Amino acid sequence: MTDPSLRAVTVDRIGSGSFQATNARGGTIVFGGSALEDGTEFTPVELLLAALGGCTAVDVDVATARHSEPTGFTVTVAGHKVSDELGNRMTDLELVFAVTFPDGEAGDRARAILPRAVKVSHDKLCTVSRTVEIGTPVAAKVT
Repeated sequence: MTDPSLRAVTVDRIGSGSFQATNARGGTIVFGGSALEDGTEFTPVELLLAALGGCTAVDVDVATARHSEPTGFTVTVAGHKVSDELGNRMTDLELVFAVTFPDGEAGDRARAILPRAVKVSHDKLCTVSRTVEIGTPVAAKVT
């Protein structure tokens, strides 16, 4: 019997400074460090920012699209990478939602619930932001 709460990805080196993450369903994403040959792959820090924005975006989209399909939906996620006595880390993380809906009653309902949907996702639903805010120990071992 498997643990239904377990989530995992495998990260494989595919070249110098280049890696591929694979999930249990076979999906992949290539990423690497800052000195990649073509410079277009996401860095691990950018993946963290994308995970923060993507997690909340999914929650907000589910809540608002019940009322009206958005005509625009962008989440900008930013923060500062610092190095201090605590080591390398991100600070001042911020998600900014720019979501628009069509005119009319359905769009008005979606606009009305948008702030609450963002708040509920941030405060309770988004596993990624909740994990970052609360903090979770990370174990690293060699097998």
